[in-house]
Amino acid sequence: MAALTPRAIATVAVLATLTVTLASPAVYAADDPSEPPGTVTTSPPPEVDANSPGLKLAQGATLAPAKVLDIKSVVEDLGGEERREDTNENVTFALQAEVLFAKDSAKLNPQARSRIQAIAEEIKKQSAGTIRVFGFTDNLGSYAHGLTLSKNRAEAVHDLLAADLGGNVTFEVRGYSEDYPIADNSTEEGRKKNRRVEVSFPRTASGTGNEQS
Repeated sequence: MAALTPRAIATVAVLATLTVTLASPAVYAADDPSEPPGTVTTSPPPEVDANSPGLKLAQGATLAPAKVLDIKSVVEDLGGEERREDTNENVTFALQAEVLFAKDSAKLNPQARSRIQAIAEEIKKQSAGTIRVFGFTDNLGSYAHGLTLSKNRAEAVHDLLAADLGGNVTFEVRGYSEDYPIADNSTEEGRKKNRRVEVSFPRTASGTGNEQS
């Protein structure tokens, strides 16, 4: 077999770095600094033996540092009201505020219960012990008002989850106002996506993978 040229090696390295599996375009990159705290990949990169006889490198070429790729699967319903994101380490559900609350309200509507209970069932399947419930708003209105509203909405979802899950889990509940948008706030379509509550928890070895509850 002919030795690879440095240009070919660079091309292979780029392709290997970019190869991921997606059900639809991912919203966050694994190392995106705009991601809320506690949701990034923390696994150490694999060790690669640069002297392995199986590696074919051109003379003078060296291996780039190893990096963990956080493979993501994103599934969104047709209306965009609910999105599920699975990575190597976490499962995240994002529910648009309109399907849970009235405008400018933190009181859950009757239809919200079934959606949140379905998330609670998935948490049970994953045997997750730490649950993050984060609230977000768009950029309309004051930042301070959005901070209060997003926190109160996160608390409302937490209360219903806690009632279903009992006292064997730890919750992190936060409101972020307009921080960490996932869409363009200059359009109503984008603002609708940004008004949301996210429930995320670690994936466990005993979990069920990408099956939706």
